[in-house]
Amino acid sequence: MTILERDIMGGMAKGLAAIETFTAERPRQSISQVSAASGLDRATARRCLLTLAHLGYADYDGKFFTLTPRVLRLGTACLATMPLPQLVQPLLDALSEKIGESSSVSILDGDDIVYVARAAQKKVMSIALMPGSRLPAYCTSMGRALLAALPEDDARAILVAAPLAARTPHTLTDPDAILAELSRVKNQGYALIDQEVELGLRSIAVPLFSARGTVVAAVNVGVPATQVAVEGLVPLYLQALRGLQSELRTVLR
Repeated sequence: MTILERDIMGGMAKGLAAIETFTAERPRQSISQVSAASGLDRATARRCLLTLAHLGYADYDGKFFTLTPRVLRLGTACLATMPLPQLVQPLLDALSEKIGESSSVSILDGDDIVYVARAAQKKVMSIALMPGSRLPAYCTSMGRALLAALPEDDARAILVAAPLAARTPHTLTDPDAILAELSRVKNQGYALIDQEVELGLRSIAVPLFSARGTVVAAVNVGVPATQVAVEGLVPLYLQALRGLQSELRTVLR
C-alpha cells in the first residue's frame, strides 16, 4: 500500500526523530545536541523536547533532557507481540547458563542492531545492554552476521551512507575492508569481533534462520578480552551457538 505524503504527520515524525537520538551512549542531551543528532533545526528540536517533557516522556533540568521509563510504552507493545523474543529467550537463558557467558539476540534495523533478547551472566560492556538497546551494525559480531546475509549492494549502501566512527583503535571503518570481512563471514557462517565495538570485548555470532532459510536475527556470545583469546572463541562457543541456530530454525517463521 502506498502512503501519500499528504497523509504524513510531520510533527509526529519530528518527535520520533528526537526520541531516536537518545541512546545508551547519549542518555542525557541538550537541545543543541538533539538538534545536531536528528537534523532538526534548534527551534523544532526544542519544541519536540519540551512536548516530550510535558507528556512525561522526558525529564528536563533546565539544560539537559533524559528520557523517562514512560517512553518504554512505545516499544513494549511491539516486543510483546513479536514472537521472536518469546521464542528465543528460554533457549538463550539455557545457552548462557550452559556456557557461563552472556549471550544476546538482535535484529537489523537500518545501520543498527536492536537487541530483542539477552541473557547476562556478567557485564561485558561499559553500557548496560537490554532488549531495545542499539549498537552499530558495522562493528558488532551480530551486525556483521546480519549484514553478511544482505545482497552486497544493500550492505554497501548501509556502510557508505555515513562516515563510520572508529570506536576503538581496532575498529574497521573502511567500507571495502568491512565488505571483505562480510564475505568471509558469509562463507564461514560466523562473525568474530576483537575489541572493535569496545576495548576489552570479544564476541562471536551466528545468523538465525527461519524455517524458510532466510536470516531473521543473529545470536552472539560476548566475553572479556582478558579471558579468551580471539582464536579461542570458535572452539569454545561456536558449537553451542550452532546448536541454538539449528534448534530455532525449526520454529522461526
